Amino acid sequence: MKKISIMIPTYNEQDNVKPLCAEVQKIFSEKLRNYDYEILFIDNYSMDKTREYIAQLCAENKKVKAIFNARNFGQVRSPFYGILQATGDCVIAICADFQDPPELIETFVREWENGYKIVTGKKYKSRENPVMYFLRSLYYKFIKRVAETEQIEQFTGFGLYDRAFIEVLKKLDDPMPYMRGIVAELGYARKEIEYTQNKRRSGKTKNNWYTLYDMGMLGITSYSKMVMRTATIMGFFIAGMSFAVAMYYLVMKLVYWQRFPLGTAPVIISIFFLGSVQLFFIGFLGEYILNINTRVMKRPLVVEEKRINF
Repeated sequence: MKKISIMIPTYNEQDNVKPLCAEVQKIFSEKLRNYDYEILFIDNYSMDKTREYIAQLCAENKKVKAIFNARNFGQVRSPFYGILQATGDCVIAICADFQDPPELIETFVREWENGYKIVTGKKYKSRENPVMYFLRSLYYKFIKRVAETEQIEQFTGFGLYDRAFIEVLKKLDDPMPYMRGIVAELGYARKEIEYTQNKRRSGKTKNNWYTLYDMGMLGITSYSKMVMRTATIMGFFIAGMSFAVAMYYLVMKLVYWQRFPLGTAPVIISIFFLGSVQLFFIGFLGEYILNINTRVMKRPLVVEEKRINF
């Protein structure tokens, strides 16, 4: 009998863990009876009753497992680590807030049985804030253009991953893995399932502008050289343009010495323009250096505090 792992990352999801666990168990009891399963919660140091409720679920059902992190290791490292710890023939990663519809689990498994080693959920509509959805869409289109490898639009990590692909992930030794890019770059042929992203059922989103910026920069610095090469190209272009303007001013001043005032406006504008361009690309350079620094330090993905039912 094949075994399916459902990996659920949590952080302050006390109102969602029990309903989601019940929903997953219902799917296996009614629609996927021919499969063994495990439900693996990896908790990223929740400060509410999430851990207490997960421990209760583990006590009630030995197929429910838990990993409690010693601290919050971020929304990139913790879910990736959870995928690596699952023991099933395939792993389905799903968010705890019900924005990823649990009913797609059956569809993922069916496509997996059809031969696809990776089955991903792809948002084509979202009931979240329309402004946020629009900004996310712009980001996906941007990184798709600047990245050196294929990128998957509207993919959040929700999907099924075969054991063969999990073994590939274990060999990466990447302390800051960008799962969305890894699936596109190293994954097998995949099946994309479109779905409408629901609103969060309970609680508040843990994302803010900083965490979204951090995730976005991780994608750009991991998979694109274009931004820094744009800085080099712009440097050549602005240098050439500045030289041309300087020669123009020199000629005009020599020819019309008394009638051609230099003025301070062009000087001030050029200083502020060049300064802003330099600061922008220095900031981007810093992001690349931070990315390199994180990977060079080779820190573990997470530090575990406790395991249950392993």
